[in-house]
Amino acid sequence: MDPVFSIIVPCYNEEAVIRETHRRLSGVMQTMGAPYEILYVNDGSRDHTAQLLREIAADDRAAKVISFAGNRGHQIAVSAGLDYARGDAIVIIDADLQDPPELIPQMAEYWKNGFQVVYGKRAHRAGESAFKLWTAEAYYRVISKLTDGMIPRDTGDFRLVDRQVADTIRAMPEHARFLRGMFAWAGFKQTPLEYDREARFAGETHYPLRKMLKLAADGVFSFSMKPLKAAAWLGVFWGAAGALGLLILLILLLFNVSGGLWWLGCLMMLLAGTVLACLGIMGEYIARIFDDVRGRPLYVVAQTLNMDD
Repeated sequence: MDPVFSIIVPCYNEEAVIRETHRRLSGVMQTMGAPYEILYVNDGSRDHTAQLLREIAADDRAAKVISFAGNRGHQIAVSAGLDYARGDAIVIIDADLQDPPELIPQMAEYWKNGFQVVYGKRAHRAGESAFKLWTAEAYYRVISKLTDGMIPRDTGDFRLVDRQVADTIRAMPEHARFLRGMFAWAGFKQTPLEYDREARFAGETHYPLRKMLKLAADGVFSFSMKPLKAAAWLGVFWGAAGALGLLILLILLLFNVSGGLWWLGCLMMLLAGTVLACLGIMGEYIARIFDDVRGRPLYVVAQTLNMDD
């Protein structure tokens, strides 16, 4: 029997929490009275996550495992889950239990009432530093401005999506994937579900500052052309500033006042900095084009467990 619900759980070094994750997920799904599957995507974990997932799959046929040959990142792991999911409604949830599995029945009720995307909107975030909260708030403000409000604020990847929406996302070929932006761009009937995000159940975060910055860059460069336009305006501004500086130097010379080379040097540094910044912005877009046109697969699967086909 095909499942009604598919739960996608990306996993990377989750040995401290994965058994509790499965216990809570399976407990919730068993109360819903519909066939389900839980897809654990092992994203090249280096601890004992793979072994624990094998044990879970051996004990529970509803638990299915997709193991990558190497680490490809959270967004790619979720994309693989979408490729393998067979349910009519698909839930994306992280393994760290910061997003409560107990909200899935409420999401399912919204889905049954006609909503095709039910995304979690964080009203409160427990267990996170002031720096993380401040940077998250600043980022969502920036991405909202750059995308003209297309991407909802204070949302992550925790959501339920309809099969039609999942198939639309699967048809998008880009490699630099920012899924919350892709779901927002796809449209369909969407609604938020506010909740308090809990502290991580166990272990450490697998999204350090470096990965957060990469995800932020993917969101900006994948869904906004405004940085390119800003680069052009920067060029116009500093070009005008350089012309004005040269005019000032000329006027000083007419009055026999020597300004030396300091002004010219400063103007040259400003101009050079602007040119390099603009080249960097264009380089980010070109790099994404290169990543897509070379045609490599998003991921390589080394092993699957409990897959029927």
